[in-house]
Amino acid sequence: MRIGVYRFRPGFWPTLAVLLLLPLLLGLGFWQLDRAGQKRAWLEQLQAGLEQEPIELDAAATDYQAVAFRRVIARGSYDPDHQLLLDNQVRDRQVGYLVLTPLRLDGTGVAVLVDRGWVPAPLDRTQLPAIDLDAGALTVRGIADQGPSAGLRLGEAAAEADRRWPLRLQYLDFAQLEQRLPYPLLPYVIRLDADQPHGYRRDWQPTPEMGPATHLGYAVQWFGLAIALVVIYLVVNTRRMENLSRDR
Repeated sequence: MRIGVYRFRPGFWPTLAVLLLLPLLLGLGFWQLDRAGQKRAWLEQLQAGLEQEPIELDAAATDYQAVAFRRVIARGSYDPDHQLLLDNQVRDRQVGYLVLTPLRLDGTGVAVLVDRGWVPAPLDRTQLPAIDLDAGALTVRGIADQGPSAGLRLGEAAAEADRRWPLRLQYLDFAQLEQRLPYPLLPYVIRLDADQPHGYRRDWQPTPEMGPATHLGYAVQWFGLAIALVVIYLVVNTRRMENLSRDR
């Protein structure tokens, strides 16, 4: 193709590379834009939930969509005999556990897991931390959340060797847990407020690790690479007519 004194004459392999790479780069850019929109909606939902009046869980067993990121109040009794230790939780470069304790809700016959915070793991990984509890009837305040993300799930949440209580978990699976507990379990946790008793280290921040601005930054990078690819393709395959005659 001739444009003035320039001629655009692309080769087969550069054209094939652009046809393969350009859709990929653009797709990654639009995917990051979509992720930014999802995170923005998530943060708006979170903020709206925190500004509303607390929900009393002991009044009715509520599904997660109705309580997501809402402040909740739960009245009942902890079950110290069926506590859970969620493994591979790192704080200040130290491995530990999140302590999850079932709270049997008054007047409902169901329980909800309460995230009581983080404890360090003993140096001997065959040993478990002491998390004894004798609280009796109490009122719990916190934020309803689905719990830590599982990431890659391989096998069951609890290994075959981990049959003792407290039960050590690799990830949180409510369906599997309900099979081991003597009562129904609500499919979310209560992140115990920092001023509540019977807790450990609580530094949970209800914000995503990557906010909308981060995703937008990645989108700009992918789109920038797509533009650079097209510019390089055009420059490399475009020459002045006089240069073409000399090459011959």
